[in-house]
Parts: sequence; C-alpha cells; structure tokens
Amino acid sequence: MDASSDTAIASLLLDWYDAHARVLPWRALPGTAAPDPYRVWLSEVMLQQTTVAAVKDYFAAFTARWPTVQALASADDAQVMAAWAGLGYYARARNLLACAREVAALGAFPDTEEGLRALPGLGAYTAAAVAAIAFGRRAVVVDANVERVVSRLFAIEEPLPGSRPTIRARADAITPDARAGDFAQAMMDLGATVCTARNPRCLLCPLASACIARLGGDPARLPVKAAKKAKAVRQGRAYWIERNDSEVWLVRRPGSGMLGGMRALPDDGWAARADGSGLPPLAGPWESAGRVSHVFTHFALELNLSVYCGVRFDGLEGGEWWPLDRLDEAGLPTLFAKAARLALAEKEDA
Repeated sequence: MDASSDTAIASLLLDWYDAHARVLPWRALPGTAAPDPYRVWLSEVMLQQTTVAAVKDYFAAFTARWPTVQALASADDAQVMAAWAGLGYYARARNLLACAREVAALGAFPDTEEGLRALPGLGAYTAAAVAAIAFGRRAVVVDANVERVVSRLFAIEEPLPGSRPTIRARADAITPDARAGDFAQAMMDLGATVCTARNPRCLLCPLASACIARLGGDPARLPVKAAKKAKAVRQGRAYWIERNDSEVWLVRRPGSGMLGGMRALPDDGWAARADGSGLPPLAGPWESAGRVSHVFTHFALELNLSVYCGVRFDGLEGGEWWPLDRLDEAGLPTLFAKAARLALAEKEDA
C-alpha cells in the first residue's frame, strides 16, 4: 500500500474517532487539551491484560485517594497493594510505586518515548502510549486491539507472536505525524468496538474499503495465533488460623515473586514450577474446608484449605492477627479472598 493510501487510512480513522470516541475517565476527548500524564500512565498500567470495565472503579478509587503522581509516590506500600487487590498481576503495583517515586524525584514525567522507557515498569507499549496520548509525540502504539486491526487491514498471515515485527512496521506506516495520540486511541477503540475478535462489525468500520482481509471474505480468521500449550496444574494448601472467633492470622508475602508484598493466608510454598510441601505452620489438629481453583498467566492452581482446630498458637511468625469484621480491608489477592470466603462459609454452616 502506498504512502497516499496510508495517509488516507489515518484520515478516515481520525474522522471516525472524532465522532465515535469512547468516553473514558482517563481520556481527553478529541479537540480538547491533552490529559494529565499521570492519569494516562496510571490507566495504561491498570489496563495491561485487564478490561476497561474492570479498571474503571479502580482508577476512580486510586485518583480520588492519590490525585497526583506526587501523592502516590508518598503513599504507604501496604495501602497501595491493598487498593490494588483484585486487579491482578501484582508486579504492576510494585512497579507503579517505584515509577511514581522516580517521577516525583524528577519533578515530572519525561515527555519523550525514550525518557519514559527509562522509568521502572514502562515497556515499549506503555512508553509509546504515554508519549503519544499525553505529550502528542509521534509514537507507534501497538496493543492487542491494534494487532488485530492491523493484521486484518493488511491480511498478515504469519501467526502471532512471530508476526509482531511486521504488524509494528505496518502500524508505523499508517501512524500520522499529527494527532498521533488520537490515532492510537482510535485504533484501540476500533479494535474494542468494531474490529472485535469475534463477529467483527465490518459494515460499521471506517476502514472497510481498505481492509484486505475483508475483501478476502473472512476477516475474523485473523490474526492467526500459535496453538497454546496446556497450562501446568499445581497443587497447594492454605491455612485458616482463627483466634477468639474474631481474628484470622495473615502473613505478608515476600516482596518479589507470586503476589509479592500482598497480605495473604499462610500457605505451603506452592509456586509456578512446583507443588506445595503440604507442611502446616502449626501442629494439628486440622480439618479440610474444601478447595478453590485459580488460573494464573502460566499455570493453574488447586488450593486446598485447612482450618486449624487447636487452641495454641506457639510458633506463628511473620504475620498479624487481622479482625474478621475488617477482612475486606486487608487487600487479599483474589486467590486468597476466594479461600477466605470458603472458610467463612464453612464456619457459617458449622
């Protein structure tokens, strides 16, 4: 496709975006002043592998509590991790704090893609998105929605992830010098609302006449994805230790690794590459309370839950007694929140 066609694609898409841009709390609508870089960055970090619907409430809560990057930089680590609980991929929260503190030390966000890449936790996509959307820099922004749009637009047959260099080159060719931020958001919106993974709405697409996959008759076939490997299934055990019918023993997980820095129930050391030991933190007696399942990025976990039925707590270390009536304030990650709900349900049924 020649340069004039690339320019036409950008023009068609921007015209469509001017009329159909999604209204999102972190976004500035077309024709208005650029959004606060802090809000753009925060939203992009939250949106990594997470849906817009899931992020909206978290974004509102974070920006109400920490309205500026300086406020977030001064926040207590435990409070931020608790506020992030349920959003998943907890390394993002640790990187969020590290980045906020570096930006606060610098005085402001860098306004170039290169400068943004130097910040903790900002990969190629996030740096490009913030540079384009917040600072109007020409940057090539490629997320899963853009991969899908470009794969169909140019009928790229090579399976993902091997096709990514080609997709990026094609996206680069159609990214305009002006309004690069609006163009990036237009591509995201097109992929999210029109050029969807299943049943694309080609009749509503502003790029339908230029889409090679549509002309071929089966745009939903693209992008081609390599076959997924079956996920390993790990076995682990968590322990519910209650005192005086009013408190439960919670531990703080190590700062690095799975669910790092989060409060959790004590467990037997399960990991992505190994089953747990099954060794409880206290000598018995224990009773089984059932099992919960959880799927992580690279493995699935079957977590058995044991409830302590003894009266002595000698040997407990590295944790705290947490009031049961404030358990929702502990910021338990989803896996352990499931286990806690199971334990409480068993208690009510007893």
